[in-house]
Amino acid sequence: MKIDLNADLGEGFGPWRMGEDEALMRLISSANVACGFHAGDPLIMHNTVRQAKAGGIDLGAHVGFPDLMGFGRRQMNIELKELATYVIYQLGALAGMAAVNGHRMTHMSFHGALGNRVAADAAMAEPLVAAVAAVAAFDPTLIISSSSSRAIENAAEKHGLRVATTFLADRAYDDDCLLVPRKVAGSVIKEPAAVLQRVRQLLEEGTVTSLNGKRLAVPAHSILLHGDTPGAVELARTIRREIEQAGGCITPISQLLAAS
Repeated sequence: MKIDLNADLGEGFGPWRMGEDEALMRLISSANVACGFHAGDPLIMHNTVRQAKAGGIDLGAHVGFPDLMGFGRRQMNIELKELATYVIYQLGALAGMAAVNGHRMTHMSFHGALGNRVAADAAMAEPLVAAVAAVAAFDPTLIISSSSSRAIENAAEKHGLRVATTFLADRAYDDDCLLVPRKVAGSVIKEPAAVLQRVRQLLEEGTVTSLNGKRLAVPAHSILLHGDTPGAVELARTIRREIEQAGGCITPISQLLAAS
């Protein structure tokens, strides 16, 4: 069994730091890097790219609403054509940082409120995935890393893009296998033992139990941990150990979805 272990990184701003990026990079195989809209800045992006390259880690753009104050977790009413340019802007920023550091961008993902809205809204997902298709010319291997979402999968298929389904170990799912909004009680799983049990269930059965108790199939390529979660490093270490003890191999997204 091969599976990717990834984390959202580079989510500080200026002198302010969030999470233990360097420690996490020794445990993961792919990183989703904030591109300056919900968090991050040019220097943080530059340093994160260099660390990812040094660790042989896949590099992805983590794009969100232009919402530094709200960490990209507030819904924003932005016209779709304008929002698509925001996505392209963020992808281009990370791709540029990668290019000057001799690395490459392998994937992208939607952050926070933007991710939740896109995953649940087919009418919104399509133009955003089309925006990704517009930049695929300079990197035909670009992969969309996403929690389970028929809207994103259908839009990606229409534009010839691949999707790596990601299991969010510390987030609750509803009965449609979509992420439960953070404002709902129980949406974030904070107990390490509970997170680990969810990972075990995924590895053994390929399923997750929804917030309402329904067992759902999750054909995951990747397991995501949030870098800003308290104890994220120790949790990542425990999950990696669990995967390896089960005979699994931690493998970057780009290798799992390598073109045949």
